[in-house]
Amino acid sequence: MFVRNLRIVGHSAANAYADLRAVYTWRTWTVGWLGRMLAQVTFFTLLGRLVGGAEGTTYLVVGNALMTCVIESLSVVASTSWERAAGTLGLLAASRAPLTWVFVGRSLQWPVSGSGTSLVALFVLGPAFGLRWQPGQILPAVLLVLLTALSTYFFGLFLAALVLGASRVRNVVSNVVYLVMMAVCGVQVPVGYWPGWVRWFADALPLTHLLAALRALLDGQGPATVAAHAGVGLAVGLLWLAAAHCAFTALTARGRRAGTIEFTA
Repeated sequence: MFVRNLRIVGHSAANAYADLRAVYTWRTWTVGWLGRMLAQVTFFTLLGRLVGGAEGTTYLVVGNALMTCVIESLSVVASTSWERAAGTLGLLAASRAPLTWVFVGRSLQWPVSGSGTSLVALFVLGPAFGLRWQPGQILPAVLLVLLTALSTYFFGLFLAALVLGASRVRNVVSNVVYLVMMAVCGVQVPVGYWPGWVRWFADALPLTHLLAALRALLDGQGPATVAAHAGVGLAVGLLWLAAAHCAFTALTARGRRAGTIEFTA
């Protein structure tokens, strides 16, 4: 079963790679997408410096740099619904392959590309705002970026499964969700700034814990503290993957039973 699912993810990931090559060239990715994201990190960092002074510059550049991989990973909400527009969703539902693993691989280009964006923002743009990296922090930081992109991708898959039934709102959902995450997960202000019910909501999102792990790493806290935050973030991401699997399974069963999986958006 595991080998079969892994093979399904691999075949779908080949399609994801083809999509990435169709959407971007090195020039358009570097100048277009990467330039846009670095400008966003710069904007929020400078705005925070203007409002709150230079003390919070490092806090803002770290949070907004990691946020770039979240934004791109949540593109899975929109790209999953493309299958309905392309007329392939019904064919996928009719096959024996579980939809979950098809879609896990189908949009893997987003967390991969997003990780690259965050790494450039952290290691190239960050030092321009006073962010200083020690050699021993580089590899753990790279791993935390990858975990953040992947865990957020799992959360995005759950949203994508819900949006498949109303694909016209796909961009609205992904944009609203990432703006909410930017506000409550510790990107712009500490999570403790918010009332308790908002903190509870933030704890249900993997970004909150993985950003805390990255900040702990930069603050020189011990490996145990960093690993604890990262472990919780990964666990939350896996729970969202399980929720996505349930949602995709329900969608498939309902569509097969009632014939409601459409071939057009």
